[in-house]
Amino acid sequence: MSATLLDAFCFFDWDSLGGQDGEWAPEETYAKIAAGALDARRRNPNAFDAMTQWMLDDAQWGEDKLAENEELLMRGLIGRFRRQNLRLRERLRELEPSGVVNEAVFPAMDRFEDELSGAPHAEELREAVAGMFADFSTLKDRAVRERIAGGKTGPAGVETVEFYGYINALKACDAAVQWALFMPDMVRKQQDGFVLENLEYKTLPAMRFIGREGEDLADIAVRKELFAALDAMEGWASSFPYDLLLMHHYGLGVDVGPWHGIWGRFMKADAPVPEGFLSFDFVPDFQGEAGAPFCSQCAFALFSGDIAAMHKVEGYDSDAMYDVTRNTMLGQGVGIPYPDKYWTAEVFLNGCAEPSTAYLFSAAL
Repeated sequence: MSATLLDAFCFFDWDSLGGQDGEWAPEETYAKIAAGALDARRRNPNAFDAMTQWMLDDAQWGEDKLAENEELLMRGLIGRFRRQNLRLRERLRELEPSGVVNEAVFPAMDRFEDELSGAPHAEELREAVAGMFADFSTLKDRAVRERIAGGKTGPAGVETVEFYGYINALKACDAAVQWALFMPDMVRKQQDGFVLENLEYKTLPAMRFIGREGEDLADIAVRKELFAALDAMEGWASSFPYDLLLMHHYGLGVDVGPWHGIWGRFMKADAPVPEGFLSFDFVPDFQGEAGAPFCSQCAFALFSGDIAAMHKVEGYDSDAMYDVTRNTMLGQGVGIPYPDKYWTAEVFLNGCAEPSTAYLFSAAL
């Protein structure tokens, strides 16, 4: 069992990186590290899920198995990640003067080290994790074990879980390190026929999104009528006055809540809502339960180039603008508040009759 669970993880293959005496150029060494991170991203989510499943299997947690399980979890998984990250940090520091290293990897590794040291950032995990590190036998209690295990999130890491556990935190930290290593190069390759001109992080003021959802809005003439109604709301225009297609899942995971696309515009926070329209409040800070009010912290991405290439779907998780915006954020270590406060929006800088060339993506700044 121990060998099977640990062998499912992809740890860095240091032998593939060349010697310490400059056998590989810095660019080549870093490219090999980034490729290893991409391999880990393909394998490790399922490996973490298998670890969660093992922890929730009561048959694996009898008194006679505690010593073996401690070896597997504390010295096998946690210990091996700590050794890997120590060596990875040393190697990246060696490469840093060459300018090839994405600096976002270092705070991601700091956060991972905190978690691996038994100091989780999530307050709700601290008691169970401290107990496990002090006395591994606390895991005989299924309630404690559930808090450590968390829930399975699937290979893409987006499946809904009943509650967030320590294994989920380790999985997220592992992913953050990997994203910082390989995402910048992936983003460059994904810009085929178009360019991300600028990406900035914004905290928009409190606003109210007003709009409407419906299949009839595929008709440009119908959309123009919608925005004409918003234009008529004199004095209620916001500081971000562009036509938008707001997209979200009402604060639910994509495996639970269906996608909703609402055409509309940000208006002032207390703007009246016309009959037949929907509204969603946005505030600068995270508040309340999942869903509205949504948080107005976001990335604002501007694109130029071939319009069809920007909106290409094949080969992307959603479409090209969505993927490049999201992946740039992940490569920079910026959090995405999925699923509770997750939202995105296509931005129509020249009005809804013209294709969108900008994107808003919810962020945790």
